[in-house]
Amino acid sequence: MGDGYLTSALPDNFALIVGALSVIIKAVNSQRPVNLDLRTIKLPVTAYTSILHRISGVILFVGIAVLLYGLDKSLASEEGFAAVKECLTSPLAKFVIWGLLSALLYHLVAGVRHLIMDMGIGETLEGGKLGSKLVLVVSAVVIVLVGVWIW
Repeated sequence: MGDGYLTSALPDNFALIVGALSVIIKAVNSQRPVNLDLRTIKLPVTAYTSILHRISGVILFVGIAVLLYGLDKSLASEEGFAAVKECLTSPLAKFVIWGLLSALLYHLVAGVRHLIMDMGIGETLEGGKLGSKLVLVVSAVVIVLVGVWIW
């Protein structure tokens, strides 16, 4: 099982295959776009809703940690509860709570869209665009209503 075994396991035209693959890879690389400036690339509405869905998930992940810290502090003592209560009345805290609720509501609406698409509804290109627009409109309305409720 020396070198003869390895070379006999390779096809006779192995060098030809490797050469052809290198030519194909060079051709593919030469056809790639040169301008990858994200400010000039126009994304479809479905891409924006997908990106926002992911961003809202990250915001929720971080926000839950902050809320759990506040819950822990408020349950530790009466002084901690009073401090958290006082903190939550500030305009900055209201804005943060509104931001977290906005992320939650957007993530919820976009998640419902995904569940509807899992049932086979709106899987076409036109259906996807319409669903994305509905997600943006419904989310905007609900987010404004939550802002009115908080303030």
